[in-house]
Amino acid sequence: MSFGIKPLGTRVVLKKMEKEDKTEGGIILSAGAKEKPQYAKIVAVGKGTEEEPMELKVGDVVIFQKYGGQDLVYKGEDYMIMKQEDILAVISE
Repeated sequence: MSFGIKPLGTRVVLKKMEKEDKTEGGIILSAGAKEKPQYAKIVAVGKGTEEEPMELKVGDVVIFQKYGGQDLVYKGEDYMIMKQEDILAVISE
């Protein structure tokens, strides 16, 4: 399946995942009170390099550094491109 954005080297393309608008206690958050999402689903990966092989794959849900990466809009959807080294963890289900 071709996504349309091909990341180079050790970069990945992430689709941000929306957080709930409500806290566990039931408090509804305004748009200004919500934190920037820190987790996303990987939609495309680069090939990696000899020095840093690609450890991530399409479909992985990951936690990433809050201020890492480059935001972009592609076909009306919000994505991020970032280096594999800025991914902190893979969430296993």
